Amino acid sequence: MTHSELMAKAVRARRGAYAPYSRFAVGAALLCRDGSVYTGCNIENAAYTPTVCAERVAFFKAVSDGHRDFAAIAISGGPMGAPGTQTAPCGVCRQVMMEFCTPDFEIVLGTEDDCRAYTLSELLPLGFGPENLKP
Repeated sequence: MTHSELMAKAVRARRGAYAPYSRFAVGAALLCRDGSVYTGCNIENAAYTPTVCAERVAFFKAVSDGHRDFAAIAISGGPMGAPGTQTAPCGVCRQVMMEFCTPDFEIVLGTEDDCRAYTLSELLPLGFGPENLKP
């Protein structure tokens, strides 16, 4: 699957965002190595702390279905009603990625027409993950 095709799925997922407080909608499309794709959108809450990001929704859906081997994620975000922009994942989402992905895991940001891929190690240098806890 191309970056542009994966991004198209993230753009579609963004339409489901529930963001009445920030008015910032995010969609994500997570590509598993077996070719399956899981999508997610951000879901806000008036209490703020229970809010969950699109990236984590996609990961948690995939993991709950038994997937543990991931190739890439595309993320599209921006103000509601406006086209998506290059929106990087927050630190919590980067940490979730570190839990399940290798340093070369691709994070694709932008739009269908203009996207750029980064590796997890580029966006989370010196990350702390499962390998750090091995004796």
